[in-house]
Amino acid sequence: MTEKMARLCARRPWLVVGVWLVVVVTAVVVVVSFLAFEGETEITRSTESKDADRVLTEGFPRDVANGQATSEVVVVRADAGEVEAAGTRARVAALADELRAVGASRVVTYSEDRSLVSQDGDSTAILLAFGPDGEDEVEDVVAAVQRLDDEAGYQAAVTGGWIADADEDTASLEDLKKGELFFGAPLALVVLLLVFGTVVAGLVPLMVAVASIVVALALVALLAQAYDLSVFTQNMLIGMGLALGIDYSLFTLSRYREERRRERTEREAIATAGATAGRAVLFSGIAFVLAMLGLLLVPSTIFRSLAAGAIIVGIVSVIAALTLLPAVLALLGDRVNALRIPFFGRAAAQAGREGRFWGAIVHRVMRRPAASLLLAAGLLLTLAAPVLALDTGTSGAATLPDRFESKQGYLLFREEFPKESTEPVDIAVVGDVRGSAAQAGLGRLEQELARRPLFGEPVVVANGAGTVAHVTVPIADNPDGERAIEAVRDLRTEVVPRAFAGVDARVYVGGDTAEELDYQDTVNLWLPLVLLFVLGLSFLLLTLAFRSIVVPATAIAMNLLSVGAAYGLLVLVFQEGVGNELLGLGAAETIDAWVPLFLFAVVFGLSMDYQVFLLSRIRERYTATGDTDAAIAFGIGSTARLITGAALIIVAVFWGFAMGDTIAFQQMGFGIAVALLIDATIVRSVLVPATMKLLGERNWYLPRWLTWLPDVRVESPEPAPPPTPAPSEHL
Repeated sequence: MTEKMARLCARRPWLVVGVWLVVVVTAVVVVVSFLAFEGETEITRSTESKDADRVLTEGFPRDVANGQATSEVVVVRADAGEVEAAGTRARVAALADELRAVGASRVVTYSEDRSLVSQDGDSTAILLAFGPDGEDEVEDVVAAVQRLDDEAGYQAAVTGGWIADADEDTASLEDLKKGELFFGAPLALVVLLLVFGTVVAGLVPLMVAVASIVVALALVALLAQAYDLSVFTQNMLIGMGLALGIDYSLFTLSRYREERRRERTEREAIATAGATAGRAVLFSGIAFVLAMLGLLLVPSTIFRSLAAGAIIVGIVSVIAALTLLPAVLALLGDRVNALRIPFFGRAAAQAGREGRFWGAIVHRVMRRPAASLLLAAGLLLTLAAPVLALDTGTSGAATLPDRFESKQGYLLFREEFPKESTEPVDIAVVGDVRGSAAQAGLGRLEQELARRPLFGEPVVVANGAGTVAHVTVPIADNPDGERAIEAVRDLRTEVVPRAFAGVDARVYVGGDTAEELDYQDTVNLWLPLVLLFVLGLSFLLLTLAFRSIVVPATAIAMNLLSVGAAYGLLVLVFQEGVGNELLGLGAAETIDAWVPLFLFAVVFGLSMDYQVFLLSRIRERYTATGDTDAAIAFGIGSTARLITGAALIIVAVFWGFAMGDTIAFQQMGFGIAVALLIDATIVRSVLVPATMKLLGERNWYLPRWLTWLPDVRVESPEPAPPPTPAPSEHL
């Protein structure tokens, strides 16, 4: 199928390119008109925090309708040291009026609530509430607070849910521009130029990748009209689009140049590239999509958003590599080798040959396969060892750079009100809350909370009907931090059951910290299920592709080693702080909960690209010669330079994420970059040849009871002898 498609596109190149131009232009219009991301990170299954929110919404409908729930906190510090001074009182009152004018539905100052004055008396907090569209007022609120902060004699900052969400969106867009557009893409182009040795050949894969990204963004923009997608979807889509679009074109273009060196005509070279590298690209794309499908199983909007973006751009990248690239090659012909780069331009004449450097490594490994296997596996297991100390969590406003308003507000609030919280625990009690039993339970709850210094003084409010009580409990710590999360877990498992034992009431513990707890528990619950899903489908696909159960088993084992090493390095660098400053990375108490699962799926999908491409060359050579050792040496030696170049491109793309300010994307970018670097070097040049050498003919073992499986091999039949060389064709 891929060969026929390549021939068809090569016969009608202008038509194919014209269709793609129309599609890309239409996609640009769609992106400009409709691209918007409004989804929030939330769990889509039923959780206790969602039940608490539902109960409080139903029990206090007027507060919800009028936007009475506090979501933001403004902190004002008087440099003179006294917020009770007449001038400061007047200025705080004026700020409160400004905040009401820009859309705050509720503003509470210390003239109404004396607890809003700090213990030392030099600061005050202003509580703000907004309606359901609070994100629309964020910019005006920040501007009003900053005007006060610019005045002499005052420090002012604001923090809270809406402000933090806006700052995280801004940080992600800045990371995208700085990391991907100004670092990842240019460095990927440099690697392409060095791999191909010519300017034109280096630009072609980047052009195909850009076309794929634009079309995929348009499809995601349309999808976002029906489903709420996270703003991080575009970061992931562009990063994966650069990685996959370039890699798939890299493999196909390299095979085309190899066939031209063998003196096949341009059209026959395109057809052969389609039958070999094109088929490998198709299977690689399927493997990647299957890995991403595992993330769709997780009942979380962030996972489904990231998976949707990655799957869509993966499919479009495969289509572009199988249709647009053959048409472009038919138009360019040998001019794809134009504008050779000095010294590196020799690469244009070396396509498909066994490289000396990589060939020497492979031959040495195959002379001592057992020792090589033990040393490489031992090294990766050592790197993976720190994973035993892995702690997962969430990076909130506390991990944003200091230049963001929500971070400044968070730091000022923690300094002046250490026992209070911008995001308290919300406990919902359902039943006869004015009855003696419920009142006794609430009293015991207050006593239990008083014994725990992490919690502040609770405030209990009952609704008019006396059916629901809302207990607000401040947390004297980062609400997204590990201590706060464990404290809320203790509330659920120990404190609440003990306080309300024997009481005819239902109690739900909610709030932002509880939501984070439910999120982490959901991810941890689904992690092994996704692992089994991805591993099982990958095993099945590789078994069909290579008609062997040994090849997929060893491939999966080696991929798990590279993922494990990446996990260990994540813990070492971010949690333990080893070398993070040297690399320009931040430090964190935890690894973001979504990162390990997402890293596994992406690394597994991308490393399968290399595995399929490499094994297809080995199998192709083995089918032609019947010599396993020679096939291993040739397959690895002839593709190692290309696979390493492809890996360096992905490393460049994802290191762009690591250069950003968002700690979660730093962790994700670093993890994927190091995992693929390990995979393309230690795994492909040492573990693969050592393992295959030790297994010998057993590499291709397929039990008799599986011979009924369809023969859908990735490798093509041995090509027919090339026709008599013809003059260069430029169609």
